[in-house]
Amino acid sequence: MKIIGINASPKGNASNTLQLVKYVLEGAESEGAETELVDLYKLHIEYCTACGVCYATGECPLFDDFTELFEKLLNADGIVLGAPNYINSVPAPMKALFDRLSDAIHCQMLTGKFGCSVCTAGGSGEDEVLKYMNGVLMNLGVTVVGGIGVVVGRDLSALQQSTGPAQDLGKKLAKSIRGEIKYSDQDEAHLQRREYFCQLAKFNKELFAHDYNWYVQKGLIK
Repeated sequence: MKIIGINASPKGNASNTLQLVKYVLEGAESEGAETELVDLYKLHIEYCTACGVCYATGECPLFDDFTELFEKLLNADGIVLGAPNYINSVPAPMKALFDRLSDAIHCQMLTGKFGCSVCTAGGSGEDEVLKYMNGVLMNLGVTVVGGIGVVVGRDLSALQQSTGPAQDLGKKLAKSIRGEIKYSDQDEAHLQRREYFCQLAKFNKELFAHDYNWYVQKGLIK
């Protein structure tokens, strides 16, 4: 069982978000998971240019660290997203990563994986950011097991108090990967989303040749 945690905070080892991601990974490790932590600010990920090449060929013409990180996501069973609240959204590197995953969304490449999100905020907005990140996971085909938001600006002890709940979230993630927890409502949503993108590829098969061939190979387009 492999779980990757992605931290999108610029504060390095001083990051509260980093600590929260680590707590989740610790909980997963206690359930037997192998974990890896990625500092998004140490990677170079270019902004998506909306060229559409990925839909046509499955390849991105930009040369940076995205491909290696994407391979890690493909090889993981679980994903933990961590970000501080930057004006009720995620920092730019996380958004850049999300935008580069558009073909993965079209092809639902992360179907069958499980994930969760964590957010730290100075005063508020943590719930909005959690909803956004978990929504991205859902769009990728990932089953979401939960999330934790911590407001650190009003209570210096809030982060420490989140240790147990965050570790519990990591345990839940690992148990979900093992199939011990079911998500029938999300299963149906995933099926509907995959059918939507399958039809989108079918109707645009000349423009989205890669996506069309992907669904043909999966047996979803006859």
